Amino acid sequence: MRARRMTRFWADRRLALKGLVVIALPLAILLGSLVSLYIASNAEARAENDVRRAFAIQRDTYQVHALLAEAAAGVRGYALTGQERFLEPYRKAEADLPLTMDRLDQAIRDREVREHFNRINDLTARKREGLKGIVELARAGNRAAIEPALVSNKIVLDAMRREIDLIQRREGVLLDQRRARVDEVRDRFLLLTAISAIVGLLGSLAAVYLFSTGIVRRVQMLEANAELLARGEALTDLPDDADEIGRLAQRMARASALLRGREQALRESEERFRLVIEEVQDYGIFALDTEGVVTSWNLGAQRIKGWEAEEILGHHFSRFYPEETRGQLPAQMLDRARRDGTAEDEGWRLRKDGSPFWANVVITALHDEHGELRGFAKVTRDMTERRRSEEALRFAREEAIAANLAKTEFLSRTSHELRTPMSAILGFGQLLELDEEQFEPRHREALNQIMKAGRHLLSLINDLLDISSIEAGGAELNMEPIDLGELLQEVHSLAAPIVATAGLKFVLEHPEEPLVAWADRRRVIQVMLNLVSNAAKYNRTGSQVRLACQTRGRDIRVEVEDDGEGVDSTEVSRLFTPFDRLGQQNRAKVDGTGLGLALSKRLVESMGGQIGFEAPEQGARFWFTLPTRAPQRASKRKAEQQAT
Repeated sequence: MRARRMTRFWADRRLALKGLVVIALPLAILLGSLVSLYIASNAEARAENDVRRAFAIQRDTYQVHALLAEAAAGVRGYALTGQERFLEPYRKAEADLPLTMDRLDQAIRDREVREHFNRINDLTARKREGLKGIVELARAGNRAAIEPALVSNKIVLDAMRREIDLIQRREGVLLDQRRARVDEVRDRFLLLTAISAIVGLLGSLAAVYLFSTGIVRRVQMLEANAELLARGEALTDLPDDADEIGRLAQRMARASALLRGREQALRESEERFRLVIEEVQDYGIFALDTEGVVTSWNLGAQRIKGWEAEEILGHHFSRFYPEETRGQLPAQMLDRARRDGTAEDEGWRLRKDGSPFWANVVITALHDEHGELRGFAKVTRDMTERRRSEEALRFAREEAIAANLAKTEFLSRTSHELRTPMSAILGFGQLLELDEEQFEPRHREALNQIMKAGRHLLSLINDLLDISSIEAGGAELNMEPIDLGELLQEVHSLAAPIVATAGLKFVLEHPEEPLVAWADRRRVIQVMLNLVSNAAKYNRTGSQVRLACQTRGRDIRVEVEDDGEGVDSTEVSRLFTPFDRLGQQNRAKVDGTGLGLALSKRLVESMGGQIGFEAPEQGARFWFTLPTRAPQRASKRKAEQQAT
């Protein structure tokens, strides 16, 4: 009776408590055993370390004596012969003795051994000083003082030998004690291991018994009821235990009664889902069998395609496709859905009345729980309006491109037509300049205005020709390796008068190493002169213009910087816009066409580089990059030209 009450008490406990008892009991025993083993292992390791330290002390004390003895013999040989080779043991002792003495100092723990070591340390210092003195006497040739010094050093070495012998005897005694301690610890370790194994075995047996009686047998009965529930049969009654397994058995019984009700609710939910699919009107949603035959049809499909359900069910979905794609595209879509799980496409489809519409189509493969293909779900959306908008946008883009090309062609032809009469005007003006001294002042002023305006207009025409040529793809570039250090020096010489006229200092920073870029030499000079000229023209408050270049990754970066007023942050985005002269309302006396930066940008980009602007703390900094090597296609084309 008492045993039954104990069994009932155990069965009513919560699974967490049972699991805790079943797991914690052997685990606690195991942890206790591991802790005991760890303590014993540490004790054994400490004892073994003491033994090893004793051996190390004995070895190092012998080594100290051996080093000094060999050093003394070598010094004696050097004193007698004067040959440097006898000093090798002395030098070796001088190098090794400090390390050996440090190891001994760190290893010694015994107080008595420490006292002997301190005396050895003093004797070692005296011995080394004596040997050093003998070497110095021998080098000085003082033979009379060498012999007493050798005798004195031998006395020191003998005293050291006695101290070392005392250390060896003491360490021998300590070594025997430590070995005995290691054996004692090892014996305790073996006994503790045996006890831990026995206790762990008993604890495991107790845990297995508790686990079997309290959990396993009842779980097996619960598993049998689960199989009955899956087959729809009546469940076996289980004891009304109060733990989780007992409550699970009770809930399983209630689940059996609720199963039919939930199956009915599921059927109703599926019916509602079917109604939702059928009522959707913006998307055509219908099902296909494995061969592509339509098996369901919703109102959205009817609205988009025009067929009633009874007209299309049982027909292949390829009839929605135009004649030119009907033979291959439907089969390809089904194959892609079988392979990838889904297939998406956009293209022209046909309505019932034969009118085309642009559709977005998604076909999804449907598989059962065994992974077998059961059919396809097809979703169609009418995208005709979006298609028309995209077509209109494309036509507008093409028209804009055509207009831009026409503008470029117009500028190119106009520039050519203007250049001929302008050359004539400048030519006649130059002829008049030859007789300028014969003119009255007002006529000379008029002539200067004519030539100034003519040169300005010719510069504008030339810039327009360059921009038009680059935009039309007709700019001729002579791409070759160029030394930028040499090129910067040339630009500095060319632009120095311009900068000096502006009252500024022209600073040239030479590169630290040779920098070779792949570019058109003439065009690079044109860009540099343009940037330096702008810096000189617009630097009204500063003192200098700086020209420099440096390596940046795989490119070379050229910088032109001034310390003037700089550029307003609101105007930076317009810097490289043709004919846009920023802030010109405040600079009425500054000449320019407004094309310099725009032309520089196109020239740099045509050579494979980039150009930009940075705002330092004071002034403005324009930069552009050039590649250090030719693109692969350009190199190949140049090699072919050289070969021909």
